[in-house]
Amino acid sequence: MSFNYALKPGTTQKVSPSGSSAATANKFGTQTEYVRVATDADVHIVFGGSPTATANDIFLPVDQPEIFKVSPGEKMAAFGTANVSVTEMSA
Repeated sequence: MSFNYALKPGTTQKVSPSGSSAATANKFGTQTEYVRVATDADVHIVFGGSPTATANDIFLPVDQPEIFKVSPGEKMAAFGTANVSVTEMSA
C-alpha cells in the first residue's frame, strides 16, 4: 500500500546496530519535522536528545517503513541487528 504524505525528503543517515543500541551520528536538522525509517531486519527504535534503544522501545518490523513526527535536534537510536535508514523530512 502506498501513501502520499506530501513531505520533502532531506538528509538520510544510516544506523547499523549489531545486537546493541546504535544512534544516528548527527542530530536532526532545524527544518526536520518528520523522519522516515526503513530497516532490513526487525528492530526497536527510540527518539530523543541522547537516545539508547532497548527491546522495550517502538518495534519496527522489516520491510515496513514508517514516518514519525520528531523535533529538530533529536536523534534516533535502534536496537537489534540491522541496517536502518533514517530520512529527514519536512512539509
